[in-house]
Amino acid sequence: MDHLGFIAAVYLTTFGVIIVLVAKTVKQGRDLASKVADKDKPWT
Repeated sequence: MDHLGFIAAVYLTTFGVIIVLVAKTVKQGRDLASKVADKDKPWT
């Protein structure tokens, strides 16, 4: 129980970094998808 604060901080930092990376990836994907012509989007 002595290291509970450190463990919690590491978990929060890890999940925070993961959330930031996912948000950046989604934003970049949306930006790139907007540059592709509609006829070249077989996923829509």
